Amino acid sequence: MELHNLRPAPGAKRPRKRVGRGPGSGNGKTAGRGHKGQKSRSGYSRRYGFEGGQMPLVRRIPKRGFFNVFRVDYQVVNLRDLDRLFADGDEVNPTTLVEKGLIRRGPKPVKILATGDLSKKLSIVADKFSGSARSKIEAAGGTCETVAS
Repeated sequence: MELHNLRPAPGAKRPRKRVGRGPGSGNGKTAGRGHKGQKSRSGYSRRYGFEGGQMPLVRRIPKRGFFNVFRVDYQVVNLRDLDRLFADGDEVNPTTLVEKGLIRRGPKPVKILATGDLSKKLSIVADKFSGSARSKIEAAGGTCETVAS
């Protein structure tokens, strides 16, 4: 088997369906669109959520909640991941977190959460810490430094 011998699997390449090309084709005359009506016309496309003129679901159900424009979206890192990927005495900051693949490089601030246990003494620099994460880090002998963002 070499590149010049490769063939598509049988039935993989089907011919294009040509519609409106006579009665013998099985798709002549109306070309599978039926008779008259909006859907038979050229250029027809229904907008998203259109329900034939009936009041759409989105407008039937009540509005709920609001969008908080001041919400801060954090990239979160848990203590169990820091314990798994960093050695005792390491410096943890956004750059090292990107290198280890725990966060993505970008504008989002970093928050450290307390899921899991921390058995290593780490010096951590982040935008925010949960209260329980801060106490676990300090109990393990590490330090928490909040960077002004």
